[in-house]
Amino acid sequence: MSVDREAYSLLEDYMLRCMGDSAHDKEHIYRVLYNGLEIGESEQEVDYDVLIAACLLHDIGRKEQFDNPALCHAMVGGDKAFEFLVGHGFDAEYAEKVRQCIQTHRYRKDREPHTLEGKILFDADKLDASGTVGIARTLMYKGIVSEPLYSMTPDGKVSTGEGDKEPSFFQEYKYKLEGLYSDFYTRRGAQIARKRQRAAAEFYESLYQEVSSSYERGRGQLDKVLQPAAGGEH
Repeated sequence: MSVDREAYSLLEDYMLRCMGDSAHDKEHIYRVLYNGLEIGESEQEVDYDVLIAACLLHDIGRKEQFDNPALCHAMVGGDKAFEFLVGHGFDAEYAEKVRQCIQTHRYRKDREPHTLEGKILFDADKLDASGTVGIARTLMYKGIVSEPLYSMTPDGKVSTGEGDKEPSFFQEYKYKLEGLYSDFYTRRGAQIARKRQRAAAEFYESLYQEVSSSYERGRGQLDKVLQPAAGGEH
């Protein structure tokens, strides 16, 4: 059984029933799918039946991880995808290939993708965390969990986020987003990432300069306003 239009609609409907939070919504799934198809154009002998299903279903375990952070959405999602595919008449060998792609799409040193389709899915998903799209998704997620844009250093300055232990957008950028642009498995994935890297860096630098300069200027102005009148008292 191949992924024709009917099968695609079946997989898409299942994906839509599983998706929840706004940072990992259905549009994220479509972007990963389209990224994957673009990368696939530069590769040879891609099994598109496996790739399309893996891209569509790669995040169907998110709800389980959100409810129980001890779970890995990739592992849960792979098992769910396998059960769904087999339960709807797909061959078990095919369903296992899809499961392996999904279970290796999340960065883990002990669980790296080894198939071409798994590598494409990994890169396609990673691309959606890069550039300004990745920044926008991170900001949406920070809003969902009520985390701030930045934190303050002990001397009262806006922290760059580097080395911060408290979560914030700046901390996430320095801890994760800034270093996303290496270790892609495919040449095309790496090329797309390099194009996006500068835009992301410029956004972060601009935002940091705007908020930090606001504090620097504003505090100086506040000190002037709060100075007691000459010879007088508050």
